[in-house]
Amino acid sequence: MNWIVLKVKSNSERKVADTLERMKIEVYCPMTKETRFWSDRKKTVEVPIFKNHVFVKLEDKYRGIVFGVSGVERYLFWLGRLAIVREHEIETIKDWQNDESNTIETLYKLIPGNEITIAKGLLKNQEGIVQLVDNNNLSLLLKEIGYTVQIKLANVVAFNRLAILN
Repeated sequence: MNWIVLKVKSNSERKVADTLERMKIEVYCPMTKETRFWSDRKKTVEVPIFKNHVFVKLEDKYRGIVFGVSGVERYLFWLGRLAIVREHEIETIKDWQNDESNTIETLYKLIPGNEITIAKGLLKNQEGIVQLVDNNNLSLLLKEIGYTVQIKLANVVAFNRLAILN
């Protein structure tokens, strides 16, 4: 049985995941901690790594049950087929999430429009275009899959088309 990707309403990822867990459905909603700044304070909050998406693992005959949960919009499809995520891909995300080195210490010469290739880590050898560098976050448009990811990593160094991610 593979993992299936659910598209959920904005900011309802955790609520949907909790409700599905209570229904005894195997669910995975990877979260990360992010520091948010307001004019009078700063606060560390947990946010989903994959915005508007939750992974579920259930048999085909039970796929419709998730639509009884408030916040669930639809299943995600890729090339006309149900988007499937293999177990080893989920394990890779979990390993990456547990790796303490995945926090940014420095960013050098990364400016919007730069084309880079990621040399290490989960997204190794992916080519992308830097969309935004902001508050130690890097938004990168992955050219091959047409998806933008936000990255927090330690020691990001860019040399022309190569980014070394430690």
